[in-house]
Amino acid sequence: MTAAAQRVRQPGETVVRVGPVSGRVRWRAVGVAAGAAVAAVLLAAVSMGRGDFPIGLADVLRTLAGLGDETQELVVWQLRAPRVVVGALVGVALGVAGALFQTFARNPLASPDVLGISQGASAGAVAAIVLGGPAGSGLVAGAGVPLAALVGALTTGLLLLLLAWRRGLDGYRLVLVGIALWAVASALVDWMLTRAAVQDAASAYVWITGSLNARTWSEAVPLLVALAVLLPAALACGRALGAVQFGDDTARGLGVRLVPIQASVVLVAVGLTAAAVAAAGPIAYVALVVPQVAVRLAGGPRPPLVASGLLGAVLVVGADLLTRTVLPQALPVGVLTAAVGAPYLLWLLVRGRRRSTL
Repeated sequence: MTAAAQRVRQPGETVVRVGPVSGRVRWRAVGVAAGAAVAAVLLAAVSMGRGDFPIGLADVLRTLAGLGDETQELVVWQLRAPRVVVGALVGVALGVAGALFQTFARNPLASPDVLGISQGASAGAVAAIVLGGPAGSGLVAGAGVPLAALVGALTTGLLLLLLAWRRGLDGYRLVLVGIALWAVASALVDWMLTRAAVQDAASAYVWITGSLNARTWSEAVPLLVALAVLLPAALACGRALGAVQFGDDTARGLGVRLVPIQASVVLVAVGLTAAAVAAAGPIAYVALVVPQVAVRLAGGPRPPLVASGLLGAVLVVGADLLTRTVLPQALPVGVLTAAVGAPYLLWLLVRGRRRSTL
């Protein structure tokens, strides 16, 4: 058992040992994750049943089990399931990415939205649409825009890592550099939109809002493959993050190799964000809000990764369901998440200012 695991056990914690590996299980966090998983499944099933051809919840579950009729199979599996699956996977990726950034930086404002990664993806996508001919022609329907968004997000993430690196990474410096990169990418997007044709600008605006419309298995499968690689890497970084959150000196004293862990956390978080944005556009503020909700529900000193990912799926799938069924006009899911996240961001800023004046 490591020195970090030999701390006095907190209420609600159990030390679990599997062979040479041991760790602490916080049952409250497990309960939150389990509840979020159940909520995500139910919301997904309800969402698959709503539309021009309504299907009851029991029939949706029966269809998912392979017992539905031919029409229900077509509607659920080919038309609605890809949209819901992409939304859930995007929510998981953004929730985990936000939890990684906020834990590493020890700052609730550290998220892909604030650090410029989502805006860098938007710059790449807008460039592909604007430079792709009239209304983006073949690029909008093909892989050009998602690929350009992926390149834009990864490029911004690498710039963030290089510019913030100074014999290691400091959370405060990371946030400042990220805000600067956000401003540059935002200005680049605005410049390209002002020079674009009207049809190209309209297509770009729809994409950079963040939407699940017309999503197919061609977006869901690559995202699933990316998460199959990145989520285990994120969970592997989670153990070391438990020491990093207490400061660099404490982490070094516990035997954590600080520089490799810092670089790994940022690269994994950037990869998760890039994969999510490439699949559905920059769905705003999910990575900012969800980890803070998770840490308040689960307790503990830092956002739990698993609960953050599952709550992200609940938020994205639930917001998409509301935009399609409750609002008088169907809107991109990013509009609703921004309407939730922007007031929360203002609340964080006001709360931080009040604390600084006490």
